[in-house]
Amino acid sequence: MGLFRSKGVIYRPVKDVNLGPDSTEFYLQANVKAPRMTGILVKIFTWFLESPILGPLLLYILKGNNLIHKLITNADLEESPLYVPSHHFEDHKEQEVKCLDSALTPEEQVQLAIECLPTSSEKAHNGTNSSFSRWTIMDYSRAYSSGEITPLMVAERFIAAVNESSKPPLRMGFFIHYSADDILRQANESTLRYKKGEPISVLDGVPVAIKDEMDCLPYPTTGGTKWLHRERPCTDDACCVKRLRLCGAILVGKTNMHELGVGISGINPHYGAARNPYDTNKISGGSSSGSATVVSAGLCPVALGVDGGGSVRVPASLCGVVGLKPTFGRVPHSGVLPLNWTVGMVGILAGTVEDALITYAAISGEISSHQPSNMLTKINLPLLPLTKSICDIKLAKYGKWFDDCSDDVILCCSRALRKLQDHYGWKTIDVTIPDIEAMRLAHYLTIGSECSTWFDSFGEKYFAEFGWDARVALNIYGAFSGKEYIKAQKLRNRQLQFHMKIFAEADVIVSPTTGVTAYSIQDDALKTGELDYVNGAALVRYSISGNFLGLPAVTVPVGYDKLGLPIGLQFIGRPWAEATLIHLAFATQAICLEYRKPKIFYDLLRKN
Repeated sequence: MGLFRSKGVIYRPVKDVNLGPDSTEFYLQANVKAPRMTGILVKIFTWFLESPILGPLLLYILKGNNLIHKLITNADLEESPLYVPSHHFEDHKEQEVKCLDSALTPEEQVQLAIECLPTSSEKAHNGTNSSFSRWTIMDYSRAYSSGEITPLMVAERFIAAVNESSKPPLRMGFFIHYSADDILRQANESTLRYKKGEPISVLDGVPVAIKDEMDCLPYPTTGGTKWLHRERPCTDDACCVKRLRLCGAILVGKTNMHELGVGISGINPHYGAARNPYDTNKISGGSSSGSATVVSAGLCPVALGVDGGGSVRVPASLCGVVGLKPTFGRVPHSGVLPLNWTVGMVGILAGTVEDALITYAAISGEISSHQPSNMLTKINLPLLPLTKSICDIKLAKYGKWFDDCSDDVILCCSRALRKLQDHYGWKTIDVTIPDIEAMRLAHYLTIGSECSTWFDSFGEKYFAEFGWDARVALNIYGAFSGKEYIKAQKLRNRQLQFHMKIFAEADVIVSPTTGVTAYSIQDDALKTGELDYVNGAALVRYSISGNFLGLPAVTVPVGYDKLGLPIGLQFIGRPWAEATLIHLAFATQAICLEYRKPKIFYDLLRKN
């Protein structure tokens, strides 16, 4: 295609780029040129893509129309490539934290996290006046310890709720695999421990769901496909799952997800759409869709997901729960599908910031045998009762980017930001983050290349078993060249330098979590999946730097749109500074939201 070579952007050296509010850098909105397709249209499009003659030409046109050639393929930039966003540990001297000893067990780390929580009286004083609140891990622990209810009773209610939700008329699509027998076995063991007065931790008997991208016995790991378990049997728990099991959590099954994580809607043609509990006709977001919905619907106080391109934070925001994505390398990736190994990270979906903190403490920390002793990082836990005393927090805001969203999202997130400034005295610093659209495309090229490379190890014998939207995605992913991948990694290095310059002046970057709220599930998408790259780009607009640059990020619900659909506010932090992010999320939770009960909600701790 050299005859049609388009001119590429010449990027100025990082040192010559002004990141201040007076910068002349042009903000380029997402330039997505691809119509929404489902049903017969997506099948026809797939056949064209897979044609040996028309396919390469169509892919070349698509890449050109969507500015990949201009911003990446033919771009000129001097930075060297950065292939893995691993960060040397730096102690940021975070305020009001407790440091964990690296020799602690998961149970001991959880106990220290409990000591970082506010007391009941402090929580009542700081909380909202909401008439609805979610049951927390501590609520489960107290109920079990008092004898009001047992883990076995909760397990029985959980199984009944999942059975009800999976049938018409709801068809919520929460789970791909769950076993009533295994859940009851775990619950029986936990109930006996409580009767003896010997619970392992506050997580003992608490239902926790696992995204079907992580190994969790006795279930197969399918990644949302119909075939993967035949090529890759599950023989052990993922490291993060093993740590939860050591704490006594009841692992209740494998949640639904967008097939291979290659989409953002959460619509899976094999296992159904994971529907939004606030409106079952709306998407839940992806790819950790099932994990977000089970937390939102009250089936679990926490669930694990994997975040490769906002895949934890997007569904958390759309479903009105907390989503935490730690720093790259903070949580071991052992036992997680290697779909996108330099951008994907285990993350947490939780009903409250406190529950996210407890779960973060349980699963965090390197596998010591995998790291030299001088490379081990320090884990700080935030002392939440002291959040109000944190001072001099500076929030970096890029106005043009912040406002590139729907009117409801702008209004809600701007109001939340003003409340934080007024209530805590925190300051907003206006900044410029250059080349955001180029970063989105470079991330897309990276995650696509890595997924395609992983899939190549299985050949094409299962290609016909994919959903149609996944087939399209894999065809596009396979069209990226080595040259394009290297250019994308140069942009990764460039963007990391920009972000670290901003972090030299500010503690976090603040933005909406998504550009739009949950959109409608169209019936024509249920069997084939859908191609909707316009809405997809709007959903991931603010998520990319967390994955591409390996930065920690958290989303916390701050309100609702005119239809009652949740909206989230996001904080992106310095590497290893999760404690500061959790402090900020807790502060936001305390003043910004009056919770509304989802239309689909199960009360597993009810008295009757």
